[in-house]
Amino acid sequence: MNNKPRRAQTADRPPLSAVRLLDQLRERIRYLHYSLRTEQAYVHWTKTFIRFHQMRHPRDMGGAEVEAFLTHMTTHGHVSVSTHRQALSALLFLYREVLGMDLPWMNDMARPAARPRIPSVLTIDEVAALLSRTEGETGLLARLLYGTGMRLMEGLRLRVKDLDIPRKVITVREAKGGKDRVVMLPQVLATPMSEQLDKARAVWTADRAAQQPGVETPHALDRKYPRAGETWAWFWVFPSPTLATDPRSGVIRRHHLYEQRLQRALKLAVTEAGIAKPVSVHTLRHSFATHLLQAGTDIRTVQELLGHSDVSTTMIYTHVLKMAAGTTRSPLDALLAA
Repeated sequence: MNNKPRRAQTADRPPLSAVRLLDQLRERIRYLHYSLRTEQAYVHWTKTFIRFHQMRHPRDMGGAEVEAFLTHMTTHGHVSVSTHRQALSALLFLYREVLGMDLPWMNDMARPAARPRIPSVLTIDEVAALLSRTEGETGLLARLLYGTGMRLMEGLRLRVKDLDIPRKVITVREAKGGKDRVVMLPQVLATPMSEQLDKARAVWTADRAAQQPGVETPHALDRKYPRAGETWAWFWVFPSPTLATDPRSGVIRRHHLYEQRLQRALKLAVTEAGIAKPVSVHTLRHSFATHLLQAGTDIRTVQELLGHSDVSTTMIYTHVLKMAAGTTRSPLDALLAA
């Protein structure tokens, strides 16, 4: 078998201008419009891979070294399947997109299969108990996530222009997989969201008066429209109360509400409500889907609202419903009833 590296098919990519490897990695990730989280993860795994092999350059390594690294992670680090797959994706990206090397082992590298997990779902009464113990911006955000099925970052990254209160519609931009979708705005949240916009506008007005830099805008919009980030339309629906340094540009500006604010508030509410189930922010999304199906909403509609590419992903909630509805009778019940 020919193990010599070939040049990867990257003719449509511009040449890298950075000199250092990690800077080249960041440059290519940003060119391809990957998220900041993906950038941070890929840089982390590249660093870890290089350190594991005593600072050898990846160009001088190949499939054997990648496999040794991943094996060590699994046997000694006891990492999850998703972490294993993420590390492998980072290294394949490094070789193909940054080093321009298409090695034969790339196509043969096995990815561990993810084990299907039944999501934790709250009952309607448990959701009510949970939400009743949240208040303020975090309480509104929790209600919005449960009422729309949005992911946490989708809710936090909402822009003013994407909220249509009169039509009771929210446009979710560049969600998972880079897709847009439309979800409903619950009727009961119309007034609270209008009040939230008033609060956000006060923050935006203060920023403009203080001549603060505009909010971050996606991709190259800031180059095409340099003042877009300063407009009300692009401002955050849930702005952070403080300014922070943009991790990519280094500019000090207004970001959206910090994600751990809701995570901490929800954790406290779960304890106060006495809920014994494992609950995270994502549990609100699972509960949204399950309760819609329970109310008779067809699965295709639920699929569209969640933004799933494949209906098989949405089907997991039908399994939850079957068990909750008790459609399959235990033989013990039949025995004791006899």
